[in-house]
Amino acid sequence: MSIDPGRGEADSVLRPRVLLVEDEAELAGMLAGLFREEGYAVDVAPDGHTGLHYGLSRSYDVAVLDRGLPAVEGLDLLARLRRSGVTTPVLVLSALGNPADRVAGLDAGAEDYLAKPFDIDELLARLRALRRRHLDAARTLPVGGARLDLDAREVVAGSSRTALSQRECDLLATLAARPRQVFGREDLLALAFPEAENPVVVDTYVHYLRRKLGRGVVETVRGRGYRIGAPG
Repeated sequence: MSIDPGRGEADSVLRPRVLLVEDEAELAGMLAGLFREEGYAVDVAPDGHTGLHYGLSRSYDVAVLDRGLPAVEGLDLLARLRRSGVTTPVLVLSALGNPADRVAGLDAGAEDYLAKPFDIDELLARLRALRRRHLDAARTLPVGGARLDLDAREVVAGSSRTALSQRECDLLATLAARPRQVFGREDLLALAFPEAENPVVVDTYVHYLRRKLGRGVVETVRGRGYRIGAPG
């Protein structure tokens, strides 16, 4: 369930998204409110089955998982997401906090582990750190055997380097930051070209990227928008 009724779809895309999988309704409500105040768009899953569905079908910047979940246990949920190729950074938030429990959580694929009871400021700081690392990694991860170098504004594939303009680089970085997400033209306009007003600029720079890197670098999803592909 979404806790942000009335918000537009574009606004949800603009804000970082967090998946919260927690079966204690009171705690889930408190955490969702805190995350919303921090600027996140939040999806709350009350059990592991719903959390798995959300994690596989939607794109998130970070996820917070409890361990003792109904339907699908938290670490089992995490392992299934990782086996399915979901790279969303995960913080496990659990009452199971001894060293062996922490090791089990990290070995299952979590990037961080925080025991209950927890300090709210520490939790929020850990989420910010996870999101920063995720964005940095996502924008420099290999895409179809190539790598986007943000500092040099180049796509590097082996010994080949393709120079990009600042706008081309901004568009490619935005798409690469959420590789499983389909972006509408209005969303990409706001994220990659905030100074522009006409969404046609998105189509123009998609064309430029395809001309330099091959048509497959940006995929068109009919009726929905664009997502990252692989350079040709």
